[in-house]
Amino acid sequence: MVTLNKYATSELLVEDLTSHIVNELTKAIQIKGQASIAVSGGKTPIPLFIALSEQNLDWSRVFITLVDDRWVDDTDDASNEKLVMTYLLQNKAKLANFIGLKNSCNNPFDGASITEKQLDKVPMPFDVLILGMGEDGHTASLFPGAANLAAGLDMKSGRKVIGMTPLTAPLDRITLTLPTILNSHNIYLHLVGDSKMSVLEQAEQGKDINQMPVRAILQQDKVNVTIFWTAA
Repeated sequence: MVTLNKYATSELLVEDLTSHIVNELTKAIQIKGQASIAVSGGKTPIPLFIALSEQNLDWSRVFITLVDDRWVDDTDDASNEKLVMTYLLQNKAKLANFIGLKNSCNNPFDGASITEKQLDKVPMPFDVLILGMGEDGHTASLFPGAANLAAGLDMKSGRKVIGMTPLTAPLDRITLTLPTILNSHNIYLHLVGDSKMSVLEQAEQGKDINQMPVRAILQQDKVNVTIFWTAA
């Protein structure tokens, strides 16, 4: 089921999304003694990361990983790991357990198997997984037209992550596969801007997941998806 929540301002969105995330992580810690969350990069989640970092939560029991990352050093401004280190793993959230996707291999295709072993440290299913969406309909690093897209969308692949070379963006990526993304209790799609609403409407109206991979998230029946959207 897909639920669309609209907000008058980005501040109201961040406040409510933060509350949802903290509630789910707290509940997981109470039930299982630990919790896990996978987050996306880009500029959109920065205010969310800052807000989350200041929340009262037993962060030492929280495992954080990424939905995807560019295959660059963690000192590179294009690195999602650097973004998380800078904005989320601060303040009270410094105590969280972070597991990155990038390793020392030359490319994500050679490095994927090592990353999968690293992800064994993260409790799954994820309690919370946060996605974004590009103007081209990609989500995570599942890009339309990419040579490895079919493998990334294969629900029977047995793969947690896969390397991806986008046609519509620079740099090789590593991304969680569709089955790994859907191995979650809650998926939150965080969108800002009127253009993203237009893309969302287009995604909801069509069926071709190769054209707009985000459809694989919106049109599945395994996990509830909540969309958090604001115009600005």
